[in-house]
Amino acid sequence: MVKLNKIYTRTGDDGTTGLVDGSRLPKHAARMQAVGDVDEVNASLGLAAAAATGDLKGDLVRLQNDLFDLGADLATPGDDFEPSEMVLRIVPAQVDWVEKRIDALNERLEPLTSFVLPGGSELAARLHQARTVARRAERSMTALAAVEPVNPAALAFVNRLSDYLFTAARIANDEGRGDVLWTPGANR
Repeated sequence: MVKLNKIYTRTGDDGTTGLVDGSRLPKHAARMQAVGDVDEVNASLGLAAAAATGDLKGDLVRLQNDLFDLGADLATPGDDFEPSEMVLRIVPAQVDWVEKRIDALNERLEPLTSFVLPGGSELAARLHQARTVARRAERSMTALAAVEPVNPAALAFVNRLSDYLFTAARIANDEGRGDVLWTPGANR
């Protein structure tokens, strides 16, 4: 259980931040960039969830919780990716859940005949915005993985997350009927 009695600690005033294992890193380190980008995805999902209803809202709230798990995973350096009572790690079951939700939503959609522009309804636009932030978080995580170990399930999770958000945006656009389609070269 997390208990925060005080919001500021002053320990980061020197430009460093603490990790789960007690070590400290510069706030601009690749690991912290990835953690920050995941936090931004979470805030974007909160904005989308505020406009969502029904299953999509429930999905988004669940994904926000999983993103906190992802942040904790990234804030735990090392190459032992087994979760424990004291260590949160993204696990394959979380990735599987996202895949199942994508498949269930996709069954309601007609196949695409063009690329989709990020827009349509307000909720769809918010979901597309969250998708682009998720892609940035994925780029930060893969950059980190190029120099330090990163949980493979965490990488798979963030990859599936952007796929989920694309599919959810199409659902929010009247199950794809309100998608704004790209017309190549339309304004030449």
